[in-house]
Amino acid sequence: MSAQTTRVCFELRVRPEMVEEYVARHTPVRAEMLEEIAAAGRRNYSLFLGEGGRLIGYYETDDDAAAQAYLAASPVAAAWEAEMAAFFLGLEGRPDQAATALTEVFHLADQLAAAPSSASTPSDQSVEAETPASAPNESTRS
Repeated sequence: MSAQTTRVCFELRVRPEMVEEYVARHTPVRAEMLEEIAAAGRRNYSLFLGEGGRLIGYYETDDDAAAQAYLAASPVAAAWEAEMAAFFLGLEGRPDQAATALTEVFHLADQLAAAPSSASTPSDQSVEAETPASAPNESTRS
């Protein structure tokens, strides 16, 4: 992932009585809509469905404003979003433009990159000290 990549996570609510149909419409999504999502610059896009119709989406992009603008101007995306709008509770406007954004509070790679590095950690040293000399290792395994 490049330094300019933006991770976007959002939440929507699918009407509980429409969950099965919502899943069916995404199994699979129409090819032309998949192509528009990719052309907009979104990648690594996933949707997760929880209890009660809670839907969490996640994608990565280099320019979220440009991706949003591309999809907002796309006739393919407009048609898809018009069909999808009926599935959601408490939403005004197109689902792809009006979803509730979630704030990222933790990202492993970012924190690892910012953390001071060390050759070994105390837990690594204790495992090495407890490993018997007769235990198989990479050079003795066949």
